[in-house]
Amino acid sequence: MKSIFRILLFAMAMTAFCASAYAQKDSRQRMTREQLAETQAKYIAQKMEMDGTTSEKFVETFCRFQKEIWALGPRPKREVSGRTDAETEQAIKERFAHSQKILNLRHKYYEEYSKFLSQQQIVRVYELEKKMMDRLYHRSQKAKTQKR
Repeated sequence: MKSIFRILLFAMAMTAFCASAYAQKDSRQRMTREQLAETQAKYIAQKMEMDGTTSEKFVETFCRFQKEIWALGPRPKREVSGRTDAETEQAIKERFAHSQKILNLRHKYYEEYSKFLSQQQIVRVYELEKKMMDRLYHRSQKAKTQKR
């Protein structure tokens, strides 16, 4: 009887401990898009060892660029099955238009970056940004597979 009582007490303690640990894990708040963009910009500036003035200009410019990208809205859907040729053509043209808008923004902000960064620094910014985006994408995919 004592051993059953001990096992039951142990099981209750483990349940209480696991529940509190799980609740703490979920209490983390997600960053807003603006906070994420600023964190990314600061990370890039720190990784590239920018001085204070350049770092401030870069963070401000990077955040403006991200806001303009977000203003474009999400990418148009790729799925074209079950559509007519005219609908498929329209979907492709919408994707091209969206891609062109992104390209125009990238060119605009390339010009902005050129005012205070060297060409090699700009290339490095693009590389670091790509690595971060890949890492975030893989993290989101991993989280999706864990939820299933």
